[in-house]
Amino acid sequence: MKVPLSWLKEYVKWELPTKELAHRLTMAGTEVEGVTVVGGSWENILIGQVTSLSKHPNADRLKLAKVDLGNEQLTVVCGAPNVAEGQRVPFAKVGSRLVDPRSGELFTLEPARIRGIVSQGMICSERELGISEEQTGIMVLSLEAPIGMPLMEYLGDQVLDLAITPNRPDCLSVIGIAQEVAALTGASVSRPDLSYVEGAKEVGSLASVEIWDSDLCARYCASVVMGVKIGPSPRWMQDRLLRVGMRPINNVVDITNYVMMEYGQPLHAFDYHKLRQQRIIVRRALREEKLLTLDGSERALEPWMLVIADGEGPVALAGLMGGAASEVTEETTAVLLESANFDNLNIRRSTQALRLRSEASLRFEKGLSPELPPMGLRRATQLMLRWAGGDAARGILDVYPGRGERMPLRLTDERIQKVLGVPLPREEVIKVLRSLEFSCETGRSNELLVTPSYWRTDIAMEDDLIEEVARIKGFDQLPTVALSKPLPAVQPAPMLELKDRVRDVLASLGMQEIISYSLTSSSMLEKANAFKEENPPLKVANPMSAEQVYLRTSLRASLLTTLAFNQRRQQEGIRLFELGKVYLPRKGDLPVEREVLAGVISGSRGDTSWTDARGMMDFYDAKGVLEALYSGLGLAAAFLPVEDSLFAPGKEARMEIQEVQVGMMGQVSPEVAPRFDLREEPAFYFEVDLHLLLPLVPEASRRYQPLPRYPAVTRDVALIVDTQVPAARVLEVIRKEPMVHQVDIFDVYTGDQVSSGKKSLAVRLRYISPDRTLTSEEVNQAQGALLERLSQELGAILRQ
Repeated sequence: MKVPLSWLKEYVKWELPTKELAHRLTMAGTEVEGVTVVGGSWENILIGQVTSLSKHPNADRLKLAKVDLGNEQLTVVCGAPNVAEGQRVPFAKVGSRLVDPRSGELFTLEPARIRGIVSQGMICSERELGISEEQTGIMVLSLEAPIGMPLMEYLGDQVLDLAITPNRPDCLSVIGIAQEVAALTGASVSRPDLSYVEGAKEVGSLASVEIWDSDLCARYCASVVMGVKIGPSPRWMQDRLLRVGMRPINNVVDITNYVMMEYGQPLHAFDYHKLRQQRIIVRRALREEKLLTLDGSERALEPWMLVIADGEGPVALAGLMGGAASEVTEETTAVLLESANFDNLNIRRSTQALRLRSEASLRFEKGLSPELPPMGLRRATQLMLRWAGGDAARGILDVYPGRGERMPLRLTDERIQKVLGVPLPREEVIKVLRSLEFSCETGRSNELLVTPSYWRTDIAMEDDLIEEVARIKGFDQLPTVALSKPLPAVQPAPMLELKDRVRDVLASLGMQEIISYSLTSSSMLEKANAFKEENPPLKVANPMSAEQVYLRTSLRASLLTTLAFNQRRQQEGIRLFELGKVYLPRKGDLPVEREVLAGVISGSRGDTSWTDARGMMDFYDAKGVLEALYSGLGLAAAFLPVEDSLFAPGKEARMEIQEVQVGMMGQVSPEVAPRFDLREEPAFYFEVDLHLLLPLVPEASRRYQPLPRYPAVTRDVALIVDTQVPAARVLEVIRKEPMVHQVDIFDVYTGDQVSSGKKSLAVRLRYISPDRTLTSEEVNQAQGALLERLSQELGAILRQ
């Protein structure tokens, strides 16, 4: 919301510097994001009067204009089509800083010789002054503009750029901000006089209003003005609209926009003669009904949308945009003005469905007071009579089915002290509330009965009143006191802590987290072999789209879809993971919610480089990620054979920790990968059930263990075992030997050199003693015992 200070000062007077005013507004909850100075670069730009015009001797389209600046007269060459004798204009002298219409950047005006004539300055357009984009002609000022006055003093201004919170629709108006300034500075608000001369014809004889759906329209007011003349709005009104970010159109439309910015109440003007039967009907749209709106788009309306109709069909989308059929044009001679109060939820829903947002819908969405429509209507009618002429019908049409009495709120001293932590004098509380124009009456000895002002729709309970007292008084003015009670103990959240630890470990491994929707479609689940007809997932009663119908039973589809998305954008070395809930269906009951970790890797191990061929990630890269994760959690997992339809046969494994299967991993099957449009390079997916993992994570923190002081003895051995014996089982047996500090498998061989059904594992062993240097004999004895154990438990023999 942009608020020019010159406009604001019409309603409230203050003595504070602009910087201090902005600070107070911000501290009171209406944040001032910035202050724009209009005309800050207008040095050497004065108000001049064109005293004479003559033809340029060397150019047919140029004129010589003599401009009176009060204490001097200068001649300039001017090509503007609208320049005329007697005009008051902004005149830039040599050395002024102006806006280049082509580049939009500032430039310094220098003396120029145009077709042999020296031009001693420039008569400026709005674009050259930075006021608007208008550059078809020069800017013409009011005849009341003082000749010779600096333009900065006449048109200069400061504009507050405010960030309005969603609960304060009253602050989306200049008068609303004036009310805030008045409360903060102790001033009073001076509101416009709403009276105007009414004609002889009663408004009820010219038009009628009916509200068929009162649940969506609490109030509808209308007035009729006959004999209007469409033309430009006054210069001062155009300037104010430009400063708040609105484009002037004509006097009637500008007046409705002006009043909307002034009062915060949106209005709409209909061409009275284009309304069939001169009826206004507020109703829901009919099935398959359409409307051509002012932006030239034909809108297909839904039956729940609210429309403004005449005697034959819709003429406007309530609160959003008018229809082209009833638009005010240059031929309009009579106007019906609308000022209404519509249901904020319906307006918001319509805005999102039609992707049509406007200044009016922005205000309606936040919930306006039903007391505003008649005030905005009378103000707009008054301005229209003055600036568009005509006669206003006697009275206004006011249909108010949503009328209700606003009950006072109870405010006690005890509650004030409990919320703020300190007591406040009753007189001070009443003073603050009355500065906001809240009415206060004394009830019982310890309470006030407070009725908020009609425009404050956000005040609904006692604590809202206390917040108003605190922010107007100033949060920084409240005394600091110690807490009356100790802070409650932190409630442990083991699952949240586990998820944070998992994120940290995976991020340190170069993986990136994604977040996807919990809702999905049956086709996506079927692609990942995660949809079971006999036990289907829970279906949403009112899905937003066909892609969000079911609660997901797996994270597989979202991860593989995201992988394909990144592959299409030529990403290399993709490492993704997601932490989220899955919803496992239960017949006749709500689904079981499980926290799951899922991840996928694919592509090269590093960035492409001509100096290093890094190769593609494989099954063991994914296994290494999981081993690093478990190690970071203080766990060790066994990887055992498994079968799952998602994975390629022989390239899959289940993960067991303390004989509990916590998850599985493997290469995405060649049958599944094309369903997600994955590249030919293999992708490796894993998932872990965090609910099963959580009780296995040790609670004790890790202890420091010093590095070995004595040298290690390294021995390489090749073991022949059955192909069905997992390598992890071999490592498990070897690690039971106390002297073995580290063991690694560096080669696996099957072929002619070993018997059928056997494989050779080449293992590197590192023997270390914590208290001495090992001798060859000690290592030989330990290794002999180890080989004997491997033979007994696994049938392993030493390869010769």
